[in-house]
Amino acid sequence: MFPGAGLAARRLAPLLLCVCLASLGHGQTTAPPPIPCSSYRTCDSCVPHAQCLWCFSSGNCTDYPVSWLLPPASLCPLSQARWGVCWLNFEALIIVLAVLCGTIIISITVCCCCCCCCKRSSPRPDRDEENLARRREEIRQRSEERKVERKARHDEIRRKYGLIGDADHPYSKFENE
Repeated sequence: MFPGAGLAARRLAPLLLCVCLASLGHGQTTAPPPIPCSSYRTCDSCVPHAQCLWCFSSGNCTDYPVSWLLPPASLCPLSQARWGVCWLNFEALIIVLAVLCGTIIISITVCCCCCCCCKRSSPRPDRDEENLARRREEIRQRSEERKVERKARHDEIRRKYGLIGDADHPYSKFENE
């Protein structure tokens, strides 16, 4: 396009690269050091921080002992310890969480048992249908047997009174003449 435009672009590229890298370096700052829990003087300022534990009996905010699941009684009794919110003591929090976990576990167990029972009972209608079909077949066979017996008795009676044309009957010779 313009003569010498490529040369100017080659000279400006390193300069732009240096400016971009310098601006990236200025944007990085280090995080401020965390405020120690002991500096908080009220429960409302202490418990919003997950690493802090407020003790009402001593009236101080301490670091939550992360190596222990529950804070030891030497640090603060559970009925006086607050973590997360000021209106709920640690004992009540543990009880509520235990009840919720128990309820969830029982619900899952009941659901699993119900699913297992439903799966076991699903083949049951097939068995019932097979039994019903077998009974129908037995009834049909007995009906056929009775029908054959009835026909045999009726034929016997017809033969006795000469209502059936039978070659063995003594009077059949004269009827054909």
